[in-house]
Amino acid sequence: MNDSKSKFNKNGLNRFGMISIIGLKGIPLIKPGDDLGQIIVRAAEEQGIEIRDEDVIVITQKIVSKAEGRLVSLKDVIPSEFAEHVARNMNKDPRLVEVILRETSRIIRMKDRRLIMETKHGFVCANAGVDRSNVEGEDFVSLLPEDPDKSAREIRSRIKELTGKSPAVIITDTWGRPWRLGHIDFAVGIAGMSPFRDYRGQADMFGYTLRVTRMAVADELAAAAELAKGKSEGIPVVIIRGYDYPKGDGSAKDLIRPLERDLFR
Repeated sequence: MNDSKSKFNKNGLNRFGMISIIGLKGIPLIKPGDDLGQIIVRAAEEQGIEIRDEDVIVITQKIVSKAEGRLVSLKDVIPSEFAEHVARNMNKDPRLVEVILRETSRIIRMKDRRLIMETKHGFVCANAGVDRSNVEGEDFVSLLPEDPDKSAREIRSRIKELTGKSPAVIITDTWGRPWRLGHIDFAVGIAGMSPFRDYRGQADMFGYTLRVTRMAVADELAAAAELAKGKSEGIPVVIIRGYDYPKGDGSAKDLIRPLERDLFR
């Protein structure tokens, strides 16, 4: 947008200081092979919403995983001896533990029936992102997309093909945080934006130069979108409008703190 500086302030908010968070209704239950880009465009049209370049489309990971066939039936899983051992100590289903271990690159912590794992993507989260919630079928679990950034790029490309518009796309998952209670949504895949808004070198309101402030805006947008999605409302897609997201070809992996700078691993 050539006139973005006139429309937005340095924090990315429009001149009214507001953003809109719009939940897309009418998204059907997703099945393997479904065209998410087309489904999102159709839902927006039925709701009378014209997708814009400056929009951020936030998508729950679960429907991306379903569309990509990232589902496992525990009936088909044969646990290893190690999975059986962990399951006994943690009072968990050994088949579920086996699936979690398969998605894990590093075990971070196993305590109080909690399995905190580093996924093959590098994310640190409970159960390596393996989840039973909102998955149809007895004994089925979902896995994180193999490459969530790629998934976001493909959905963005499909939306552009159908509408001519190129909104940013964020794929989210719900995780806990080691230093605070409660869960929030985090960005696990992004396309069309940088995950950060960098204030380093800028002056604060009192004239002091900011030296370390770099806001994880992809995570902030992910958390904001959850307010319109909920966990049982059947709204897995949200459009955020009115925020001048930082343009770029970033990756959600850019948000991962390197091991040498991680005080918790």
